[in-house]
Amino acid sequence: MQTILKAGQQQVVDRRVQGAARTSVAPKPIARSQRTLRQDVRTAAIANPSAVSKETVEKCVNAIRFLSIDGVNKAKSGHPGMPMGCAPMGYILYNEVMKHNPKNPQWFNRDRFVLSAGHGSMFQYSLLHLNGYDSVSMDDLKSFRQLESQTPGHPENFVTDGVEVTTGPLGQGVCNAVGLALAEANLAARYNKPDAPKIVDHYTYCIAGDGCMMEGLSNEASSLAGHWGLGKLIMLYDDNKISIDGHTEISFTEDVLKRYEGLGWHVLHVQDGNHDYDGIRKAIADAKAVTDKPTIIKVSTLIGYGSPNKADSHDVHGAPLGADETAATRKNLGWEFGEFEVPQDVLSIFRQAVDEGAKNEAAWKADLEAYSAKYPTEAAEFKQLISRELPQGWENALPTFTPEDKGLATRQHSQTMLNALAPVLPGLIGGSADLAPSNLTLMKMFGDFQKGQYAERNVRFGVREHAMGAISTGIAHHNSGMIPYAATFFIFTDYMRGAMRMSALSEAGVIYVTTHDSIGLGEDGPTHQPIEQLGNFRSMPNMLMVRPAGGNETAGAYKVGIENRKRPTTIALSRQNMPNLPGCTREGVEKGAYIVKDCQGTPDIIIMGTGSELELAYGAAEELEKEGKKARVVSMPCWELYEEQPQSYKDSVLPPSITKRVAVEAGSSFGWERYLGWTGAFVGVDTFGYSAPAPKIYEKFGITKDGVIAACKKLLA
Repeated sequence: MQTILKAGQQQVVDRRVQGAARTSVAPKPIARSQRTLRQDVRTAAIANPSAVSKETVEKCVNAIRFLSIDGVNKAKSGHPGMPMGCAPMGYILYNEVMKHNPKNPQWFNRDRFVLSAGHGSMFQYSLLHLNGYDSVSMDDLKSFRQLESQTPGHPENFVTDGVEVTTGPLGQGVCNAVGLALAEANLAARYNKPDAPKIVDHYTYCIAGDGCMMEGLSNEASSLAGHWGLGKLIMLYDDNKISIDGHTEISFTEDVLKRYEGLGWHVLHVQDGNHDYDGIRKAIADAKAVTDKPTIIKVSTLIGYGSPNKADSHDVHGAPLGADETAATRKNLGWEFGEFEVPQDVLSIFRQAVDEGAKNEAAWKADLEAYSAKYPTEAAEFKQLISRELPQGWENALPTFTPEDKGLATRQHSQTMLNALAPVLPGLIGGSADLAPSNLTLMKMFGDFQKGQYAERNVRFGVREHAMGAISTGIAHHNSGMIPYAATFFIFTDYMRGAMRMSALSEAGVIYVTTHDSIGLGEDGPTHQPIEQLGNFRSMPNMLMVRPAGGNETAGAYKVGIENRKRPTTIALSRQNMPNLPGCTREGVEKGAYIVKDCQGTPDIIIMGTGSELELAYGAAEELEKEGKKARVVSMPCWELYEEQPQSYKDSVLPPSITKRVAVEAGSSFGWERYLGWTGAFVGVDTFGYSAPAPKIYEKFGITKDGVIAACKKLLA
């Protein structure tokens, strides 16, 4: 039962189960209940709310509502319903619960807040403005959803200071929040001491909605959070029972709290999230008291609370209220102030966060200095980490290879790189989606990150690719110098492509370690053989797609991935062995494409290749030379880096005057026309693969040295 109060009387709306008729009476909620605030639920963990009268609290809550309403109305676009219903949660989180410093949004030991229901972004922007964040001025609120504004349609961390992660597609934010909480748990276990327990000591709060609960990836991540026992993760579930299609009973009737209880979470329910401020306060306090489980607090709210004609309907979910309904809502809630007007007494309450945040940061800095005097080694490493600068000379740990070294699969070289880098990069952390023995991604000097073993750095994600990618994005956005990697078969990037796109969009330097990168994986067949995936990621903005050949290029791929902290890197690695070809270098990878074998004078033809097929290009050039033809071999491990080079360098590698070009790659031809033009030839795969030993499949498609030679001779003829 949802109780809605109007003018001192109760009106009951029966939220019946699916298939039953709903009340035809439009709910008309206004001011909060007059019941007495229960002082016995105050806790030391929550700032003193009794210093603010309940009438003033209600006024502050309405300020959040009406800034959100006005911003959406002015933009003629947006989602006002969620902010209207969640305003009490927002006030309590930002003004009574969270440690944050509006004048230094990047203060390390702040509590993190994630709005997984990112469509309600005006909710967060209103709170940031009211609390004194310089990133969101009143003019910014008035520019909601406008070109290049600081207040885009969904929260974007790279646009608005105070926004931790970019949440757009529903459920992503839940996963990001798990990643943030994982990072806190790992760093706390590594650097806190019995006499210094607050060097790393902060919570991750997340507001998620019904849509987030429906998306499967949130369940994947929540399963992991429960398994790991991330006690400093607190999720408030805005249970308003409305989605775009209408009331959720048409498609979503499960008991979410029972599901989360089964996932190992502590579960709580605030039945009246629009009026029961003390219930929300007590639930958060109870959540903090449970340290060995994450907590989900189901907060039942009325979407569009206060709107006489649109509350509790999908009409208020994704469209402006409009002038008439806004006026009616102002009257209904007793809001006597104009558009974008914030009364001074309300602003003074919110702006207390500025002084409080400065005090919290100053106290933490004092604690850190005392810690540094007592634990200089740990402090030096910790300070280097949170500076987000890489340790000096870290790249010297990467090995180099000669043609005399044994040829290995690049997935084996990848294992060598990870274990060489683990001791020199304290922020390196990651794992695979139940494929560690195949991906070869274990750091041998560390154990597994598990409940009670939070200091370890091998993460077992299980068969949960999508959540793995989004959790890793959260780790990267903890902004503490952590460098996450996430591993799976290259084909299974299809399962986490949404998360990978969000890491690219939000400038998260995740390293995606993908193995079994082509038809070369063999007998598992076409379901496991990637064909179009290279083209997919080459087309993704802000993603580096690297397919290395041999040990030196694999080292170069890791150097690129480690150094790029504001864009992710996908490394495609082979199952089959390949030689360490002469001319292959780490430095070449950093330029994206480079000459590995040249000829005397002007080449007759250029042969381009990547990964395991570079060997075929190299062998074909040697054979052509024996026949008097001059061939240049170009390795192209990363197109994106090549395109960033000066035009003079690009022309030196692929001179425009040399139009006879052949490319060989065990994948789709899509995109290669950029470098082949209309006169070039491609040796590769434009259909799905086969189940057979790898050499047989290569022969079937003509991806052999002889096949490359034939393509070259046809052009030369």
